[in-house]
Amino acid sequence: MKADIHPEYREVVFHDVTSDFKFLTRSTLAATAKESVKWEDGNEYPLVKIEISSASHPFYTGKHKVVDTSGRIDKFQRRYAR
Repeated sequence: MKADIHPEYREVVFHDVTSDFKFLTRSTLAATAKESVKWEDGNEYPLVKIEISSASHPFYTGKHKVVDTSGRIDKFQRRYAR
């Protein structure tokens, strides 16, 4: 790899503001973080606020609903039923 062309990859705390869920992971978004937060281990990390994560996304929380418009699912199942 070439030197000095890659963004810094370090620990960052992501905060899902919808569900007030925080998690620590590694990311290159540390440079864009304007805030920092003290984590459970006592260290201070950059804070990146996001609007949706696995803690608030309907698919992962089980609140996902399949909207069947004009019977598309039934039409598909009839067409390919054996």
